[in-house]
Amino acid sequence: MSRRVVRQSKFRHVFGQPVKADQMYEDIRVSKVTWDSSFCAVNPKFLAIIVESGGGGAFIVLPLAKTGRVDKNHPLVTGHTAPVLDIDWCPHNDNVIASASEDTTVMVWQIPDYVPVRSITEPVVTLEGHSKRVGIISWHPTARNVLLSAGCDNLVILWNVGTGEMLLALEDMHTDLIYNVGWNRNGSLLVTTCKDKKVRVIDPRKQQVVAVSVPPPSPLGVRVPAVPTHLPAAPLTPPTLLTARARASLSLPLTR
Repeated sequence: MSRRVVRQSKFRHVFGQPVKADQMYEDIRVSKVTWDSSFCAVNPKFLAIIVESGGGGAFIVLPLAKTGRVDKNHPLVTGHTAPVLDIDWCPHNDNVIASASEDTTVMVWQIPDYVPVRSITEPVVTLEGHSKRVGIISWHPTARNVLLSAGCDNLVILWNVGTGEMLLALEDMHTDLIYNVGWNRNGSLLVTTCKDKKVRVIDPRKQQVVAVSVPPPSPLGVRVPAVPTHLPAAPLTPPTLLTARARASLSLPLTR
């Protein structure tokens, strides 16, 4: 006689309660672009969401202090000629946000504290240097006015948004599409994941790959954690294996 095994959920005693309508945002037409992005960004003042828009790319900025139903004619932040793929708030100024688009450009915007009457169409600066769509942007965690962008041209660029100039371009370091980029806490290193199934730790000042790992095969894009700050600062011959402590931090097997 066979015994029937019933699998019990670990969450069978966990119950959620939806928030009230006046505590949420409603009627937002989130972008349907098939790109591996969070499609939203938040800071202490605003919530920004990439939305559907005719005639180019756009995102909406909503104050955190005002929730509820969003007017269909709410002003947008527009200016890109193709869909927006990524947005990121500046960590040093809550009124500054950057956007990346399929039109190969990165734009930096100044958001007023009040809700504007019309859509914002003029960026503070437009950054041009990629030859293909730009899907990743990330502000430097400690240095002001430094922004990173990564595009489908396998190129990582660091910008000075104060002058609109390119600080440096990390070329010939990736053989395929870059999935994700992340800084360590002090901004001395950055880590990238790539379609070639390798994770690279890069020293942008030396423009060197200081460590490389090969994670288990995955059909999906990979998000990266923060890079440990205890990696050696001395010049290393790439590719170099991560230390055991760093390997534990990244939770990735490394191969020679």
